[in-house]
Amino acid sequence: MSASLPPVALSLIGIGTGNPDHLTREAQAAMQAADLILLPHKGEDKAELAALRRDLCDAVITAPGPRIKGFDMPVRRSTGDDYLAQVDEWHAAITQRWQAAIAEAVAQGLSPSEEGQPLRVALLVWGDPALYDSTLRIAARMQPAPQSVSVVAGISSMQVLCAAHAIALNGIGRPFVVTTGRQLREQGWPPGVDTAVVMLDGQCSFTELAPEDLHIWWGAYLGMDRQRLDSGPLAEAGPRIVQARAAARRQHGWIMDIYLLRRGQGACLSTQR
Repeated sequence: MSASLPPVALSLIGIGTGNPDHLTREAQAAMQAADLILLPHKGEDKAELAALRRDLCDAVITAPGPRIKGFDMPVRRSTGDDYLAQVDEWHAAITQRWQAAIAEAVAQGLSPSEEGQPLRVALLVWGDPALYDSTLRIAARMQPAPQSVSVVAGISSMQVLCAAHAIALNGIGRPFVVTTGRQLREQGWPPGVDTAVVMLDGQCSFTELAPEDLHIWWGAYLGMDRQRLDSGPLAEAGPRIVQARAAARRQHGWIMDIYLLRRGQGACLSTQR
């Protein structure tokens, strides 16, 4: 971002699973108050994701509203085993795209809606910006730094998953772990817990666990009309989930899913599908 641009007040708004009913009043107010909302485009195969964000804006923002501007998301390098370096490069590239989009909007005549105030820029974040999301880390890279960064909490997919299956997230007085598919594959079952919530798993990493004494609750497209659920003993439900996930991805071109694993006595609290 050029130093000649106006100061920016950045708002990172958690939008839950994209269902307008899951937006908080605080989120709606923050969207309405923005001067500019940036919407990422992730290629033709994920064009629907950008459309869902746009539909969300149309559903809750009243005129006169903010300018809405799309930007192309860079593709993360996936070659090599330097995962953290790949992510670092990707975050740097995303920061550049944000700044270029803001600069273009200003060049096209956008200015703060209130004289003497910073330009209010908002980004809509799936789930919650503080849970397995890097938007805050990307924001920290902006130069010059935003005058302020505010976060609006969103309903996480973890919460929606448990609600959809009508299960409690944790056992009585018991801890749980929120982890990733990569960690589950590389480290195995997390020590010291009976419950693990697994996010960001494109490889069905539960298939690499010994299924005995494990129960799974899975959900995809949570909160949407196409929501899919399955649950049961891992040995039985796991193969069904692998097939359902692959079919859904072929049909829609993208998938967002999450699952909860529980082991030991009392694992089977629900068999709802």
